[in-house]
Amino acid sequence: MDDAEVAASLVRQAGTLAAGMLADGLETHYKTSVSDVVSAADHAAEALIVSRLTELRPDDGLVGEEGAARPGERTWYIDPVDGTYNFLSGLPYWCSAVGLADADGPVLGSVYFPARDELWIGGRDLPTTLNGTPVRLLADTALEQISVATYFHPRHLRDEPRVASWRSAVARAATVRMLGSASVDLAGVATGRVGVFLQANLHPWDWVPGAALVLGAGGTATTLEYQGNRWQIAGNDQAVAETVAALQQAG
Repeated sequence: MDDAEVAASLVRQAGTLAAGMLADGLETHYKTSVSDVVSAADHAAEALIVSRLTELRPDDGLVGEEGAARPGERTWYIDPVDGTYNFLSGLPYWCSAVGLADADGPVLGSVYFPARDELWIGGRDLPTTLNGTPVRLLADTALEQISVATYFHPRHLRDEPRVASWRSAVARAATVRMLGSASVDLAGVATGRVGVFLQANLHPWDWVPGAALVLGAGGTATTLEYQGNRWQIAGNDQAVAETVAALQQAG
């Protein structure tokens, strides 16, 4: 199998496993806060992906949200259940995601959204598809005409530069959506359901899979280091440029 086939198979298997375990009943365990949760499904789905990658891509590195780690020239980033709070709360907005990156950034991403049986695959040199159908290439559109998918945890409200930059950017958008799964958000951007993605200080497993999909849809996925925060922005070229400018104007 090529990398795209591997990625697609991994996320569908992991998402199906997690959904089945949820239906059978799961306990919630807490990591750093009441909203930072994990379950046996996260661990089982990550173990499944790691096992398959060890078999199929033994020379590649991997990094998983639940602790899997192995070095390599290329690295697979694994988010077995992205949106675990939603997942355990009975909200269907969650997914399984994997992304492949090299020294130049995201190469390939795949996201499986079990609630709608939707599978995205795409990347730097692979046009993004949804259930095998190519998505429409992203066209330049002003930020004021589109939505922003984002997230801002209450504990960050004390970070005044971060608040000011975030407010400056989202205030220029048509509307804001805060739904709880970065990879589903980014897949939505690649599909045109959402205009721009904006979040600060993401882990690579939350960024690489979806960023690759946006690149495969002809968009931009970029990172801005500004006033102690690392902002990750993805969408059509014009809206991303406007979002970057808005973040910086707050300073």
